[in-house]
Amino acid sequence: MGFAYKLGAVLAGTVLAFPGGTALPRHGAAAAPEIAWAPCADNRAVECGELQVPVDWGRPGGARFGLAVARLKAAEPGRRIGVLAVNFGGGPGTDFVQGAASTYFSKEILARFDIVSFDPRGMGRSSPVRCSADIVRREPLPTPRDQAEFDRFRAYTAELAADCRRRTGPVADHLDSVSGARDLDAVRAALGESTISYHGVSAGTLPGQHYAELFGRNLRAMSLDSVVDHSMPTGRFLKSQAANAEDAFVAFARWCARDRACALHGRDVPQIWDGLMVRADRGTLRDPAMAGRVLSAYDLATEAHLGGLMGPDYSWLAKRMASLESGKPGPRGIVRGGPPPEMREIEHPAVAGCQDWRLTISDHRRFAALAAKMRRVAPHMRTQPDTQAFALTCALWPVEPRNPQHRLKVPAGTPPILLVNARHDPATGHTRAVRVLRQLGQGAALVTYEGAGHGAYERTACTRRAVDDYLLHLRVPAGDGLTCER
Repeated sequence: MGFAYKLGAVLAGTVLAFPGGTALPRHGAAAAPEIAWAPCADNRAVECGELQVPVDWGRPGGARFGLAVARLKAAEPGRRIGVLAVNFGGGPGTDFVQGAASTYFSKEILARFDIVSFDPRGMGRSSPVRCSADIVRREPLPTPRDQAEFDRFRAYTAELAADCRRRTGPVADHLDSVSGARDLDAVRAALGESTISYHGVSAGTLPGQHYAELFGRNLRAMSLDSVVDHSMPTGRFLKSQAANAEDAFVAFARWCARDRACALHGRDVPQIWDGLMVRADRGTLRDPAMAGRVLSAYDLATEAHLGGLMGPDYSWLAKRMASLESGKPGPRGIVRGGPPPEMREIEHPAVAGCQDWRLTISDHRRFAALAAKMRRVAPHMRTQPDTQAFALTCALWPVEPRNPQHRLKVPAGTPPILLVNARHDPATGHTRAVRVLRQLGQGAALVTYEGAGHGAYERTACTRRAVDDYLLHLRVPAGDGLTCER
């Protein structure tokens, strides 16, 4: 699916000026709704439940829906610290708790925290967004060449938005991240906890940032890995993301120059890449692994982004480039296809994600000007493809965003927040983490992994130890933060 930059679970907001701005009761106050727990169907060692929350937090006495919640209890109850709420971004939290949580976190974290997560509203088992799979299959690439193609993209977006709203119902109008923050505090209250700890990754870092804005005094600790910055207008956002992609590509080329494991070791990797892009522009870049497929420049950038730069292992991308250059058999490429033919409905992240971003691309002239700016800061990659898809879709989404970008304003009494980020992350670049650090102000700290890829906690013993030490003992690196080598 073309819209792959999954910000549907992110949090944003303006400074506490929201309807229903009062926090839910803290522990010991008026009784909060409870969660009826039972063993999960897919993992009976984990508890699953449902919490009824308002569709519209501005009308807390109105219609409600069930928020799906999962909990993996602390392995050593006698040493239990409390609840660690987790948001990985881009997927149902209940699946994470039932699956990857037991291997993602260290034994000490699992021993001392209840790991809790939920499916964000509009996703998974929490009143999910429904859209026509037939419409989604017709999703065009976000690369309009003239005003006529731009207008066709606009018409497609309007059709998709209307269909998703009709199929999903009223909750589709309340998928903004402020509502998500209030859902998280409802879970805290239902668990009977006066404070919670939080660990967010990627898109899940924004729910963390804005929970801190709304409910900072209900936090014990917060760690944010691969940090999204939600403060930039359209042009700066797109340029920054393109620069992140270019930085990640340059890091890949440097790896090829020093590591004999690279299939292109000893060769001019940027020159080879540029040659592939020229062939893609001409319509002559054929895929040796898929008969009849011709790659566009956008396809090629997408393969590099998803197939190498986002992960810690560059070897696939080097082998893929070598195969494309020579025309000889090699790894199979990454093809963004639509839903399978048997599927009738599908979740689409734009319905939620576009409620949190005000992005302005009024016509093709503006789009072309932004594309030129991206290309100047990213002469090899040209763009960050997921961001380009996200930005064009949301700029044309026919619904006013409920929760546009703003600078963070965390209230007094919020505990220090720990950020961790890879130096060469194509999706959430290190400069973004630095910007968020400055917005958080005194007390926050940044752990920098001097490597590549998206997601830093699991990369090294150093990054894991820094986050664990903070979550377990509330120790924040002093001074300018901590650097962890590859």
